[in-house]
Amino acid sequence: MGIVSQEAILELQALMDSVEEPLNITFQNVHQGFRAETLVRFLKAREWNVAKAHKMLVDCLHWRVQNTIDDMLAKPIVPSELYGAVRDSQLIGMSGYSREGLPVFAIGVGLSTFDKASVHYYVQSHIQINEYRDRVILPSASKKHGRPITTCIKVLDMTGLKLSALSKIKLLTIISTIDDLNYPEKTNTYYIVNAPYIFSACWKQVVKPLLQERTRKKIQVLPGCGRDELLKIMDIASLPHFCRKDGSGSSRNSENENCFSLDHPFHQQLYNYIKQQSLITEPAQPIKQGSFHVDLPEPAAEETEIAKSLESELQKFEKGNMLSKSTDGIKTDDD
Repeated sequence: MGIVSQEAILELQALMDSVEEPLNITFQNVHQGFRAETLVRFLKAREWNVAKAHKMLVDCLHWRVQNTIDDMLAKPIVPSELYGAVRDSQLIGMSGYSREGLPVFAIGVGLSTFDKASVHYYVQSHIQINEYRDRVILPSASKKHGRPITTCIKVLDMTGLKLSALSKIKLLTIISTIDDLNYPEKTNTYYIVNAPYIFSACWKQVVKPLLQERTRKKIQVLPGCGRDELLKIMDIASLPHFCRKDGSGSSRNSENENCFSLDHPFHQQLYNYIKQQSLITEPAQPIKQGSFHVDLPEPAAEETEIAKSLESELQKFEKGNMLSKSTDGIKTDDD
């Protein structure tokens, strides 16, 4: 790290030293004892501009206080049938760790339907996984390895991605904006696997050109299920189930340690932890039903532009498909 970077960290640290309660309390939940690493994340997200990084971090702390994010891990989604429905339609899980000790999160982009609950339940679930990662998994990994581990790896499964993905773009943009503004630079690398033609076309023509260079460098589109490439950085036991063999098919139905399943150890530990925290926080109160509402942010300009361009491209693709099918159905005089 260069002299300029060190100076920026010290300058931002001095600004954060003046932060008062209740912002200071929630800041402790954010940095988990790794203050310098947290400051670096926000500085990277604002291209090492100290003033912008300071504003971003303070805005994040205000968002946390206003939406009581510190209590998010004590707010279970109930009844359990509803939580199961959320898990079945928002496919995400943790399959293990890389050889460097980074948690490996698997996301079923193509097969997530987001159609079994309201937007607020999906946002609540997403934030809970973020908070559990940052306040439980990463501190535990850091302790185990004797060094700060503050980021994760994400493997995105595009199996089953269809034109109907258009209906998910708004929700995915909201979730992406929440992450960009409040959990910046938490992902070391994004690996995209099982990508169908429609993704490849949209990625090259629409998404990639609109991304910042810093973000583009983090994304790797792997051939097929990505097994061979991913085994270079993790053991097979940590490989997401949809990466275990070529032509692995539906990531929802794999019998091999499906990390999206509610029965997977990660989800069992997560849900039990949240239930236990709720009993500690409100021991005499029955667990309330209803989603935990969080202020939904206005999407950043970059996300909005990508969403609009992606929507336009998918519509063009759909029209092209319909035209192709209608042309195929017309018989010529020579037939």
